Amino acid sequence: MPSPYRALFAAPGSKGFSAAGFLGRMPLSMMGIGVVTMVSQLTGRYGLAGALSATIALAAAVAGPQVSRLVDQYGQRRVLRPATLISLAAAALLLFAAHYGWPDWVLYVACVGIGCVPSVGAMIRARWAALYRGTPQLHTAYSFESVVDEVCFIFGPIISIGLSTAWFPEAGPLLAACFLAVGVFWLTAQRATEPEPHPREHRGGGTAMRSRGLQVLVATFVATGAIFGAVDVVTVAFADEEGHKAAASVVLALYAAGSCVAGMVFGLMRFAGAPERRWLLGVCAMAVSMIPLLLVGNLPFLAVALFVAGLSIAPTMITTMSLIEEHVPRAQLTEGMTWVSTGLAVGVALGSSAAGWVIDAAGARAGYGVPAVAGAVAVAVGFLGFRRLKRPATGRGGSVEQHSERKERHVA
Repeated sequence: MPSPYRALFAAPGSKGFSAAGFLGRMPLSMMGIGVVTMVSQLTGRYGLAGALSATIALAAAVAGPQVSRLVDQYGQRRVLRPATLISLAAAALLLFAAHYGWPDWVLYVACVGIGCVPSVGAMIRARWAALYRGTPQLHTAYSFESVVDEVCFIFGPIISIGLSTAWFPEAGPLLAACFLAVGVFWLTAQRATEPEPHPREHRGGGTAMRSRGLQVLVATFVATGAIFGAVDVVTVAFADEEGHKAAASVVLALYAAGSCVAGMVFGLMRFAGAPERRWLLGVCAMAVSMIPLLLVGNLPFLAVALFVAGLSIAPTMITTMSLIEEHVPRAQLTEGMTWVSTGLAVGVALGSSAAGWVIDAAGARAGYGVPAVAGAVAVAVGFLGFRRLKRPATGRGGSVEQHSERKERHVA
């Protein structure tokens, strides 16, 4: 590991909460694709599979910010454990309902309950912010966490799809639930690094979404999430059409690997200039990278195209975290980060559902039109809201990049 990343873990407790966060985030990449694989194997209905995955994402979009708002107010331990227990109970219901062929509405109810899963990534980033706020190390920490996210997306689908196809259909979602339980309860046992809660009377009430800049980020990431959701579902269907359904996990892993490589390099760099310009460039790059998927003809070509497409993901996400610090009060940082995840979740819901219906109607190749359209929408929203991102709200934390530049000018 390069020295800037090693230096992060000099802080006591940082290794422990980062490891717990890794386990707690594995379900993010395993549950949705695991449900798609499980339901498509048991019923052969990709439309239902995509709709159930979308239901989980939509439920998380509704519950996630509320859970994070309570975390900012009462602390991680008091909120995350009850929320996780609700999600685990719902996951158990889903597995039984799918295995025994219960009515579709039971599956949907279970998926709504699974959506209570907390945003573990936001919890870990909040702990890093408490340790390194206002220092260049926070940029490195956010980069490291983006790499961890992508490592989860490299191995998560492989494990989930692989177990569900090679062992039994419910194996992927079952293991995802186990990872969630271990990760969250291990994380919340680490009290020393838990960020200090901010009771409502100390932060003035309200929601982080009052920030106009955060509104732009969330709206753009709805379209970005549609890219991710559609790519997951269509790739599984395309590999199935090619007669190699299990290979979908490897192809999706390469998508995440491209982002992982880019995120690792990005974290070692320091940038001058406004972060919102880099963010908009990243959104444009993600949109353009969807065009080659329309020409996909076989799995090897798809794997290469997705690896290249993944190179723009982590840098865009890392820059987004810096922008959130500019536009959201410190006392609402966890909620602000979760709202971006919520935008992604809504997009995943829309993208996976739309892709599932397109696949059922016209086949997997046509399904890649969904992420292409979503990319175009993301670019349009990014350009329309760009001016809001150029005007950080007063009283916010400030971005890592701006702190570094001020410090360098002061030293000079």
